Amino acid sequence: MSQSIVASPETKVKLKDYDPGNTGEYKQKKEAEKEMKDIHQQMIELQTLLYAESKYSLLIILQAMDTGGKDGTIRHVMGGVDPQGCDVKSFKVPTPEELSHDFLWRAHLVTPRKGKIIIFNRSYYEDVLVVRVHDLVPKEVWSKRYDQINGFEKCLTENNTVILKFFLHISKDEQKKRLEQRLDDPTKRWKFSEADLKEREYWDDYMDVYEDALTKCSTEYAPWHIIPANKKWYRNLVIGEAIVKALKGLNMKYPEPSIDLSKIKIE
Repeated sequence: MSQSIVASPETKVKLKDYDPGNTGEYKQKKEAEKEMKDIHQQMIELQTLLYAESKYSLLIILQAMDTGGKDGTIRHVMGGVDPQGCDVKSFKVPTPEELSHDFLWRAHLVTPRKGKIIIFNRSYYEDVLVVRVHDLVPKEVWSKRYDQINGFEKCLTENNTVILKFFLHISKDEQKKRLEQRLDDPTKRWKFSEADLKEREYWDDYMDVYEDALTKCSTEYAPWHIIPANKKWYRNLVIGEAIVKALKGLNMKYPEPSIDLSKIKIE
């Protein structure tokens, strides 16, 4: 078994203490891929149960530096689930309409209804990350947002939404390697953006603000999982196992029929 690293509530997170290249007990990709097949099967069955019971919902939040693997995680971990019960929401630069509301408004609009899984590809956490790195709002504004986020997540969990938050932790050297691969591979060049290089210059600043977010917003009801993500195959396995574990913990059951099926005759 692999294991995600859960950031302990009220404990200062130092990302240098977490090895992004860790692969646990696994030495080879094929070992993890074998386990992943079983994880996929369990996830399909559990998603069907989640949808049928419609008592709980699941919100998955993916945060990472550029090239951290958010899109790959969605493809490889969630690729087998029924698309009727799972949606992906991406958070880009806020629109004028979104800016006219509080920063959590656009997120609350797309949180999952009961029975559904929603994946946030980036999230409202950008409002305590990029806004700090680029000084987009004053400290008196962003400093209040950690408590507001915690309150928002507590409201969701108290209304039967399970929240799984994954920080995909890659090294700066691994990011360099992945950016170079985008340049070298004609099928990946469309992903390359000069903005990624500009953001890379702020690496240390991003590590600082991520540490604050992971420290201040890892709670008992919505903890942060720090995922070693240099090895994509290990990243996928760790996240897949965490999702299966969370869904199993709900002790879900298929609902009873609303009518007496013993009286049904199909001619």
